Amino acid sequence: MTDSYNKTFPVTWDELQRNAKALAWRLVEKGPFKGLIAVTRGGLVPAAIIARELEIRLIDTVCVATYDHKDRGESAILKGVEGDGEGWLIVDDLVDTGKTARVVRDMLPKAHFATIYAKPAGRPLVDSFITEVSQDTWILFPWDSEPQYVKPLIER
Repeated sequence: MTDSYNKTFPVTWDELQRNAKALAWRLVEKGPFKGLIAVTRGGLVPAAIIARELEIRLIDTVCVATYDHKDRGESAILKGVEGDGEGWLIVDDLVDTGKTARVVRDMLPKAHFATIYAKPAGRPLVDSFITEVSQDTWILFPWDSEPQYVKPLIER
């Protein structure tokens, strides 16, 4: 987590599944979709849940590397997809600064872009999301964490 994040927002597997299902409910009225494109890696788990709920069997991936938990680098498209996205649903876990979303949106401008979580800087780039968090919050996904003791905010 870099210095620009002052808060953490831990997400459990149960919360992620509930939020992905809530996003699927919201997407029902936007479809039907030809298929789903998961943004790797974070979008893979939400995409699987949403694909199940919306009975989407045609699934592809777009692979973009922009940052890790320490550094924000240049965007690199590791795997793209053909077409302009018409009729397709793009799923990612989060839109943060919008750097990854901009790359994907430019690649597939006609697709419907959905994320579980959205931060203010990236929110205009997605069409649907469930939960908004502040820009200075690091979302701690269950695949990036494990249970451990955490000190209270105030220790006596």
